[in-house]
Amino acid sequence: MARERKFSTSDLFQSVKHILLQHGYDGFTISLLADRLEVSRGALYKYYDNKDELITQFMVYEMEQFIDELKEINSHTGFEPKFSFLMETIFNKTELHQLIPIAKQIKHHPDGKENKDKLEKLPLEMYRYLQDFISTGKKEGKLKSHIPDSVMLGMIFQSVAIPNHFGIPKAEWIASIKDILSDGMFVSR
Repeated sequence: MARERKFSTSDLFQSVKHILLQHGYDGFTISLLADRLEVSRGALYKYYDNKDELITQFMVYEMEQFIDELKEINSHTGFEPKFSFLMETIFNKTELHQLIPIAKQIKHHPDGKENKDKLEKLPLEMYRYLQDFISTGKKEGKLKSHIPDSVMLGMIFQSVAIPNHFGIPKAEWIASIKDILSDGMFVSR
């Protein structure tokens, strides 16, 4: 009997990410994943009962990694450095924005209920870590106090979804979005 090739969690999750981004939820199969990892399907079924359980576990991992990075925002002092850090962080994780709608397609499978529940709560945890960012901006008079925090955070996070059809260099693209978010796009009169 042939010996099973070993794979790390990192290799597994990188392959899951690649397949999800390339084929979406409906196109994702355990067979595709096994081929990519050069293992048998049985080797994957030893750890995961089905694709929903695997994808949910992957998404929890991705979100937790992102939240761990976001926690670093509190190591910066003042609104401007926090804002720059936040923009760099979200634009370094643009795939996450593409993966979130895929995660919403996951069926409610009883085996993955705990991870599915956790996955639904993680965005709220992410917003809690950013509350200090918003509070700092309002205290320093950089953010308008009448705009709800969730609207501001939503605008910042959705800026990742703006398509860069003309291939503007990443640094210029991020700087332009930061400029629009902070000063608007109208010229002062």
